[in-house]
Amino acid sequence: MSSVPVDDQGTTVEVPEKVRRVVSLVPSLTEAIGVTEPALLVGVTDWCTHPTDLDEVVANPPLRIRGTKNPDVEAIVDLAPDLVVANEEENKPEHIAALRAAGIPVYVTDIRSVDGAFASLDGMLAACGLERPAWLEGAEKAWAGIAKVPDDDRRTALVPIWRKPWMAVGCDTFTGAVLDRLGVDNALADGGPGAERYPRFDLADLPDHDLVVLPDEPYRFTADDGPEAFDAPSVLVSGRLLTWYGPSLLEAALTLPGALQAGEH
Repeated sequence: MSSVPVDDQGTTVEVPEKVRRVVSLVPSLTEAIGVTEPALLVGVTDWCTHPTDLDEVVANPPLRIRGTKNPDVEAIVDLAPDLVVANEEENKPEHIAALRAAGIPVYVTDIRSVDGAFASLDGMLAACGLERPAWLEGAEKAWAGIAKVPDDDRRTALVPIWRKPWMAVGCDTFTGAVLDRLGVDNALADGGPGAERYPRFDLADLPDHDLVVLPDEPYRFTADDGPEAFDAPSVLVSGRLLTWYGPSLLEAALTLPGALQAGEH
């Protein structure tokens, strides 16, 4: 008899012996399941863009159930899923509570580090009844193969995520953990008491940094929209590689080191 899954919050998740219907409330988790066993997905958010061929590779494309912050709880319940997968940061507690109150099992992930992503994805996929996929094995090996950057070669970066108002990556984030593994310190990671995960900032009052990392999501920074605001050299990167945890982890390990070097003086 298989063990009962326990999610990243320590909650026991009662799932059927055979999971056949899954709703994902997180784009990263949708991609992880969609690449592994797409037929499981019966509902995904409007922001679930990967795998890009999800609607074509299954007989019945999954229902779109709005966004991560405003999912259509009633529509999800009507889908009668065996399991809903969610994330502590991406999804609101009240929506998770409402689904559980309706008798729907919800598995909540909490991913704030690269190594933590591998363990969390292992558990989430196992709760779906899936074996560890090759893409996850490959991603873990790729990250394990990245050499530690000597202290003297480390850089300090500002990572804006929005403008008007300006906002950036702050403390205790997956993005910060990814950059740290690549030898880049987050300039706003240590904000002291009351520090925010995604603080607003003033261009005239920034801590020291020698690099600006500009992702294309949630705000779509481009060569003509973003770099001109900063004195330090900038690099444009895929936001998916900085913030998603799933098959993109392999691509991130292979491409982000070179992309960040492009911002050197």
